[in-house]
Amino acid sequence: MKPHNFFRQFTTIATLLLLLPQLLQAQIAAPSPPRLNAGAYLLMDFASGRVLASKNADEALHPASITKLMTAYAVFRAIRSGQIGIDDPVRVSEKAWRTPGSRMFIEVNTRVPVNELLPGMIIQSGNDASVALAEHVAGTEETFAEIMNQLAAELGMTQTRYRNSTGLPAEGHVTSAADIAKLASALISEFPDYYQWYSQKQFTYNGITQGNRNALLW
Repeated sequence: MKPHNFFRQFTTIATLLLLLPQLLQAQIAAPSPPRLNAGAYLLMDFASGRVLASKNADEALHPASITKLMTAYAVFRAIRSGQIGIDDPVRVSEKAWRTPGSRMFIEVNTRVPVNELLPGMIIQSGNDASVALAEHVAGTEETFAEIMNQLAAELGMTQTRYRNSTGLPAEGHVTSAADIAKLASALISEFPDYYQWYSQKQFTYNGITQGNRNALLW
């Protein structure tokens, strides 16, 4: 190597070394959270628990079908404890069959396995499946809602109160974005084998195919 080339390279390296502490200390401004058409939200890194963005995270709001996160969590807990089996045939009551809103289209007095009702609830957001599962676990949807509240208390969901298993409008049926994050984190960490249902884009039952209600999958 020619002396002048060596000196030029040495000078460049030396300059970079001198600048390195300043470069390491330089603060890169994080972008502001996007403006969303949502009254409340919370974005959390699952691995670290760090909150990346939030708005009105502790405000109590009606959760609608996000309620079914707790319905699934309660059913998963019942399976883990041996209270019910994932292959159990579940008799569909008239109440479950008549439940309004989004449906899996199960038929009254038929028997549907738990492992088909769960994706019918998680993927298709079936209110009929939610009630059938609630009745199978607790006998009545009202008793199941109390189990949901007990589990919410265990998870530290201080702004949450459940009145049903579906998320259909009911007075006092509320939760918060922060509480939903606690529940989602528990669901992922405790039941990784069942978590794959939430990534499934569609589910077919009785010849009827419906897409996942979670538009983020696309």
